[in-house]
Amino acid sequence: MSQSIDRREFLKLAGLGGIVFASTLRSRIANAADAQAADDFYFVQLSDPHWGFQGPPNPDAKGTLKKAIAAVNGLSDQPDFIVFTGDLTHTTDDPKERRQRLAQFREIASELKVKDVRFMPGEHDASLDHGEAFQEFFGPTHYTFDHKGVHFIALDNVSDPRAMIGDEQLQWLSADLAKQRPDANIVILTHRPLFDLYPQWDWATRDGAKAIDLLMPHRNVTVFYGHIHQEHHKMTGHIAHHAAMGLMFPLPAPGSQPKRDPLPWDPEHPYRGLGFRDVDAEVKTSEFKLTEFPVKGA
Repeated sequence: MSQSIDRREFLKLAGLGGIVFASTLRSRIANAADAQAADDFYFVQLSDPHWGFQGPPNPDAKGTLKKAIAAVNGLSDQPDFIVFTGDLTHTTDDPKERRQRLAQFREIASELKVKDVRFMPGEHDASLDHGEAFQEFFGPTHYTFDHKGVHFIALDNVSDPRAMIGDEQLQWLSADLAKQRPDANIVILTHRPLFDLYPQWDWATRDGAKAIDLLMPHRNVTVFYGHIHQEHHKMTGHIAHHAAMGLMFPLPAPGSQPKRDPLPWDPEHPYRGLGFRDVDAEVKTSEFKLTEFPVKGA
């Protein structure tokens, strides 16, 4: 995209809807310091670019990520920050090739106008070496940060090849949550779903229920994840979970076909099912508003 465009106007041009889902924040500003820190903002979530993937179903495997980055750069109102929720690269058994793909991905991502970019691993990046190569390029696989009154927690449920968070990280999560007020606004960023979406396809975290149990005492929790290559929304009690579309190939709805094979490329509708989202944290009105953006051709 060569011209800057408004986020909402982009959706109109693409023939899409607009706001597709809202998740409550129910913000309570407890004191003057918190009130000053809390402010409306928005961030962009991109997921599952699978850099290094080749062959069907995506004939533009080397171009899709770059088109998505161009679309984000073309937004006239740039986000506060950007997060990639895993599977930055496609899996390979060769440690040298894994590092080459991570380096290439990092170089491509550096073309983003916004320089506050957060990276998280997926199992394709991290499960074969427990996140060793990922950490060489992007740092810790789990971490926290705060932004304008919202506490963000990035969880790693992929470095353990058993699809587990693990006791050590769960203890870390518990200690971090103990520092947060019961009404704190908390966002969890992760790759796999924390709940059992469809375990037969590896769409679950074996000890994800333990993380959800730790989160339940906090009234304002929202989870953003990737992995399943499609938009999906789920409530576990009062906790909202939102899956994002991927950037390489879409996957079928849970259990809708015998195998988890990617959906075929549609030449009449190229890039169908591929996209990214922006998340408006409207703290004053106590909502997260999600807007889905498609990947568009050149």
